[in-house]
Amino acid sequence: MAIDERHDFSIPIKTDEDLKDFIRLAFGVVLPDVQVCPIHTTPWRAFCDAYFARSPVSVWKASRGFGGKSYTLALLSLTEAATLKANVNILGGSGKQSESVLEHSTGLWAYRDAPIYLLKSDPGKQETRLTWGNAIRALMASQTSVRGPHPQRLRLDEIDEMDLTILDAAMGQPMKGKTQIETQVVMSSTHQYANGTMTEILKRAAARGWPVYEWCWKETSAPPTGWLAEDEIERKRQEVTAAMWSVEYDLQEPSPESRAIMADKVQATFKRSLGEFEGRSGEYIEIEPPVEGATYATGADWARKQDWTIIGTLRTDVRPLRLVTFERTGRLPWPQMVERLDFVNRRYGAISRNDGTGLGDVVNGYLATYSEGIIMVGRARSDMLSECISGIEHGELEAPYINYLVKELLYASVDDVYGSGHLPDCLSMLALAWMGVKGSKQANDWINATKKKEEKIESPNDPFAGLPKGNWGAPVRMG
Repeated sequence: MAIDERHDFSIPIKTDEDLKDFIRLAFGVVLPDVQVCPIHTTPWRAFCDAYFARSPVSVWKASRGFGGKSYTLALLSLTEAATLKANVNILGGSGKQSESVLEHSTGLWAYRDAPIYLLKSDPGKQETRLTWGNAIRALMASQTSVRGPHPQRLRLDEIDEMDLTILDAAMGQPMKGKTQIETQVVMSSTHQYANGTMTEILKRAAARGWPVYEWCWKETSAPPTGWLAEDEIERKRQEVTAAMWSVEYDLQEPSPESRAIMADKVQATFKRSLGEFEGRSGEYIEIEPPVEGATYATGADWARKQDWTIIGTLRTDVRPLRLVTFERTGRLPWPQMVERLDFVNRRYGAISRNDGTGLGDVVNGYLATYSEGIIMVGRARSDMLSECISGIEHGELEAPYINYLVKELLYASVDDVYGSGHLPDCLSMLALAWMGVKGSKQANDWINATKKKEEKIESPNDPFAGLPKGNWGAPVRMG
């Protein structure tokens, strides 16, 4: 294939300005370079220092999503492979995250003036090969994957989601080999967890003199080079929790002691006018019997060793959402715990989800009704919890005053929810039920099949069998 003559990309890159010209002409990109916050830098400065290997290791700390970290890493990797002829490995907090970074490069190659004559293979999710004989590779987050290759450049993304032992093993990868290309490592992430991998890396950076490049949404939205729109910022501010905005967008340090949910919002959610309960073990609380035409979502968090089984149901066709049932029981044999979820599923025809983390098919083996097991780990876990907390903070839930539930939410710390602390059982239940607001095809299929039956499905131990359906009414205690 003939070389594209519109731009001469064979000129060596020696200065920051040369580098700026290359990415602008080759990929149509101008990175933000206006510092707004006093202690911050800019994506462009971090990019230049990594490309020229001005330090062997650098750390990027930026806003979640709004910092453009993954995109900037993709652009950096592509530029290094195309101009330095470097081998580049990309490692994310998960294999999917690694592939996501490499996928960004597909759009860059599609730019009208991109030097596609350098491509030996089509850009892929796992590997892109260049005519120089080098490649950009996305690695799986495993010991086997990270101990193999020895590229000159290593780009780590979302390290706060990465196991520290995986990261440490990967650090042995970069080697010059027979080339004259300096090795360089970038470790990039939002700082989410008070006692997580990013905290450890920031400690190492301070001890070893690694530079830390920090920027937030203010840098990526600042004209003339910012790309982030003001309406997108405001929309996201309304979607996430106050704690998440502070830590993941404004880049405040995550504190294990700080509360995960704003205390005044917790208090506003629970209304004594709807009933007042202790939430004792074995106490089944029902605030509203099933209403014809209404929709419901149930969440169940299981007792294992010393935790509690918490089962609760939300009415989802009204706003704010209503907590209509709550039950807390201690550690019981699995058939007994699962029977309580079967009872609520049958009574309300609810979309149902339960915490399936580490349980395999244990719960499914006992369930007579359908409940989707959710594996609560990593980013997916953080997102589902944040969505629930954001809803509480924005007044999207109302519930009776259940003392045990109130205290669990009121004193949940950031470390409990997003770090290494103990996730409150009640918050887990609410987050699982909250997922049901969106529904699922499998759950809806089960509910629709149930509704086709003329007789109402009853649990053998249903204390409400035969009760008429009605509207929001007097609370019922069972215990």
